[in-house]
Amino acid sequence: MKFSNFFAILISALILTSCSEYQKVLKESDVKKKYEYAENLYNEGEYKKAIRLFEQIVPSYIGKPQGERIIYFYADAYYQTGQYYLSSYQFERFYKSYPRSEKAEEAAFLGAKSEYLTSPRYSLDQTATMSALNKLQVFINMYPESQYVDEANAMIEDLRSKIEKKAFEIAKQYNRISDYFASIKAFELFLKEYPGSVYREDALYYQFLASYNLAVNSVYSRREERLETAKENYLTLVENYPESEYRKEADALASDIEYQLENYSK
Repeated sequence: MKFSNFFAILISALILTSCSEYQKVLKESDVKKKYEYAENLYNEGEYKKAIRLFEQIVPSYIGKPQGERIIYFYADAYYQTGQYYLSSYQFERFYKSYPRSEKAEEAAFLGAKSEYLTSPRYSLDQTATMSALNKLQVFINMYPESQYVDEANAMIEDLRSKIEKKAFEIAKQYNRISDYFASIKAFELFLKEYPGSVYREDALYYQFLASYNLAVNSVYSRREERLETAKENYLTLVENYPESEYRKEADALASDIEYQLENYSK
């Protein structure tokens, strides 16, 4: 028998033996034995297997000295396998149960980070994003001198940018569907809430565009008033961004506004 074939057979046998032992421990009634085996699996990076055993034994160790160690491993095993909803829950459970633990700070951070990692892209519902923002801010308030504060602040900034992008796109979408009044109000709110936004120039232009479209599509009795409002929005845009990338389009619309106002008075 070639050495390579012998080595392959040996590895296969070891794997089968290991799997057989794992299945045996899963059915074992001895909680202590399961605990020891689960911790070994965790230390070896076999997190998914460890989780199955932790699920079985955690209830038996609630309130016991070993519970602190086991619940932390349990939470971290979920984190290491990318199961962030579950790791967030288990880390929160840990630091609330063991607030004086030397691992409490790390658990609070990883729980908040787990929530951050569940935040979806900006176009989807941002409930998880708001929850993550809250958890990260709570962590910073609890541990202002923590080594994790810089990372927590960076995550907060990322989440806020996502919410800001969501608000901008919602306001813009109203314009696309010709709900110009809603678009104007949404951009007014956006500019108030995010005065230093990277989308400020875009927001001022689209607010002007919405006010223009609202004016030219208004009934005659409301048109002059709304044309004047659109003119004011144009002036706000060009005063703040005289070299705006939208200047050509904005100037053309402004010329039309002047033309319509002249004809309206006649």
